[in-house]
Amino acid sequence: MIKHRGNGTGPDLPAQYFDTIGAPDVTAVITALWRRAHMILDGEPHVLDDDLGFRLADTPEVLAAAGFPPGEAWLEHPAMQVRPWRASIVARARLVEDLVADRSRDGLSQLIILGAGLDTFALRHTQDSNSMLVFEVDHPRTQHWKQARLHALGLPVPKALRFAPFDFESGGSWVAALGDAGFDPARPAVVALAGLTQYLTQDAIQQTMRDVAGLAPATTYVATFIVSPEAADPADRELIALTAQINKARGTPWLSTFTPGQFAHLAHESGLHNPAIITSATLTDRYFTGRGDALRPCSGEQILTAGPSGLQSAGLTPRPSAASTDANSLQSRLFLPSGFSSPPTRACRRA
Repeated sequence: MIKHRGNGTGPDLPAQYFDTIGAPDVTAVITALWRRAHMILDGEPHVLDDDLGFRLADTPEVLAAAGFPPGEAWLEHPAMQVRPWRASIVARARLVEDLVADRSRDGLSQLIILGAGLDTFALRHTQDSNSMLVFEVDHPRTQHWKQARLHALGLPVPKALRFAPFDFESGGSWVAALGDAGFDPARPAVVALAGLTQYLTQDAIQQTMRDVAGLAPATTYVATFIVSPEAADPADRELIALTAQINKARGTPWLSTFTPGQFAHLAHESGLHNPAIITSATLTDRYFTGRGDALRPCSGEQILTAGPSGLQSAGLTPRPSAASTDANSLQSRLFLPSGFSSPPTRACRRA
């Protein structure tokens, strides 16, 4: 994560444990556990098959610091039983991967993951290493820890993976850090922020959007955001409120929430083209239709994409904006991206 590292909640570990050893923060650990839990607790076909993030996080110290018991007991933790958030975690990851696959067919060859944490895209897609460079941007200590864990597990660093160490609280430029890692600013990229914007101020979010808008034309921005309570489905509002309380208590408060229209308007103001909202209902249609377990993502998290006009689909109904915006600038722009060739229930490839 970019900032607000979580407090350790293990009985024998200090609250500063994650910062001390540089491990990804508690939110990144929980995300990795949810992705693994999906493979165990939910029926097939899996929306995403990823146990590598769990393997990276699976040390007694890291699990304890995140508040989880060691061994298989982590799966019995109450957080792992929250089906809507578990579904949201795997759906957003799958959407990003499908988007990257779609753009790569157009010749795109660079993926930037901001606040990469325990992301495993490059580890699971080694077959794409000849065509796609993956840049993970995160704190230098976190990246050192991750590389050490890869070595300890006997997992080689894919040749397509580039670590771009950067302290987001330093006031410097993450774009400059990318250049040091071999990023080509003249070529378009996909820039992904998954599970991140709620931990940033609106000013920080907008600055990141502006930085992305300054990259090469045809660059695609994809980011999740937590919706304001009034924009969520009534059935999910209690869960969203409880999650916000838990995050605040463990030292990772949500700093920003938006209505879909507000987030799209912010993107437009920042210079991003064709902002489009992907709702939880759309994710359900794409990835959860026909399942026997009634798994569905939480409406408390939605996704925005921005970039080439080809991401829009005239065949899908626009999502109306709740923001008061210039009709000429955002009217008819809140479309759902399409062009993904994979069927909604195909499991992601294993590395």
